[in-house]
Parts: sequence; structure tokens; C-alpha cells
Amino acid sequence: MNIQLVGVVGAGQMGNGIAQVAAQFGFNVIMTDVSGAALEKGMATISGSCDRLVKKATMTEADKAALLGRIKTSQDLSALKECDIIIEAATENIDLKLKIFKDLDAVAKPAALLVSNTSSISITKIAGATKRPEQVAGMHFMNPVPLMKLVEGIRGLQTSDATFTAVRALAEKMDKTFVESTKDMPGFIVNRILMPMINEAVYTLHEGIASVEAIDNAMKLGTNQPMGPLTLADFIGLDTCLAIMNVLHDGLGDSKYRPCPLLVKYVEAGWMGRKSGRGFYNYAAK
Repeated sequence: MNIQLVGVVGAGQMGNGIAQVAAQFGFNVIMTDVSGAALEKGMATISGSCDRLVKKATMTEADKAALLGRIKTSQDLSALKECDIIIEAATENIDLKLKIFKDLDAVAKPAALLVSNTSSISITKIAGATKRPEQVAGMHFMNPVPLMKLVEGIRGLQTSDATFTAVRALAEKMDKTFVESTKDMPGFIVNRILMPMINEAVYTLHEGIASVEAIDNAMKLGTNQPMGPLTLADFIGLDTCLAIMNVLHDGLGDSKYRPCPLLVKYVEAGWMGRKSGRGFYNYAAK
């Protein structure tokens, strides 16, 4: 499949990152969001990311201008009607994603591929919301998208070989390393392993075994991780971590995936991590 025009649904940290990378590698992009303010913020984030690359001399001002010129924005999903592939990067909420895919199926051209950036939700279930399930796949980018090399590819039960080949080729054209999750299971590869570790770190705090700083330092220095699990949770968003743990717990039915009560309480308090100014660390005070 000759992919020229890429659609992105969602202008948040994942959506604008995907849009930036697609445009960086020569694709024309249409980024949509229900919020005009989110689109403005997303474009400002992309521009700021490019400025950092210019400062590092890995991008020129002309490259930046060309990249930004390849991205158009809209608050209307129908703007994606001519896209060859549409990548959904909305909040990790199953009901929202099912609605988006049903709506995309109605507006996208018949040959278009519909792809989800979900980090944990069943691609088979998402595909079932459309009348083109064989043209639906998972393409899970890592955050921050411009810097992280990995893309997880996930086949739904209905995904065709042609669709999956096209998704792999697109990831590789974006200079990403494509790793296939051979089964459409909750959490796929990365979050099946990562989120229980983060959840266990929260339990370690909850049970008074160690402080936030001690937990993070122990894992950084003891296992050579670039950041501690609680710092990483704040970076990801505690609401996202909780949503993924709920998917794992509900989907696999094993008590070992039960979200830590402290994680639940933090989300209830609105302490979502960096994006809210407070999580396991207080960013508003910095």
C-alpha cells in the first residue's frame, strides 16, 4: 500500500508526537482533536520539539518549516476522509476508542487502514466496531514519540497480512524498530511487563517499605533503569497507569494485576503526575 497522507486522531502528547515523526519523514499529516485549544497546544509542542533539534544542530530552520508545513489540523473527523492510514491516539478508554473507530469507519475512504495507538486494549474488540476489521491493527508508539525507537505492532484476530505488512512498513519508514506482539492479549508486550512493575513500586510505597525517593533510587542504581518506576509513572500519567492496570486485571482475571489502592486514591485526588503538577512528586513546587 502506498501511504502518502497520514491522519492522527488526538493532539495530546502521543498524537502530536506521532504527527511530528510522520511529517519529519516526509508524510503529509492531518491531526484532529475535538478541542481547538488542544490542537494549538499540540502544534506548539511540535514547534518546541523542533526548536530543540535545531539547537542540537540535528535539524535546520528550513527542515523545521517544511515539517510544520506538512501538518494540517482540524476539529472535524471528516477532514480525514482522504487519508491512507489513520492513527488513533486518544485517551486509554475503551468506550471512547470504540466510538472513534465507529465514526472513523463512516468517514474514511474504503481502502484506508485504521490503526490504534492503544497501549493495552484489545485490537480485536476495536476492529469489531468497524465494518473493515481486516484493515484494523495496533501500532503502539512509545513516549516521547520523537525520541523512542520502538513501535509495538499488534494484530487483531481479523487483521489481514496486507494490513500488518503496511503498518510495519510505515513504522520502518519512520525509522522505528517494529516488534510484533504475536497475540492480542491485554497489555501486549511492554505494558504487560512494565505496568505490574510500576504497580508493585506503588505497593512498596503504600505498605511503608520505602520512600518515593528510595524506591526510585533503588531501581535506578540496582537495576540500571534510566528513571525510577514512580518517576516513570508520573511521566506516563497515573490515570493512564491505572487504566492499563484495570485492563490487565479485567482481561486476565488474575489478582496479581489488582491496581494498588494508593494508585487509585492518587487518581481520585486528581494527582495524575507531571501533567497535573502533582503525582508521586510535586512538580508545582519545582
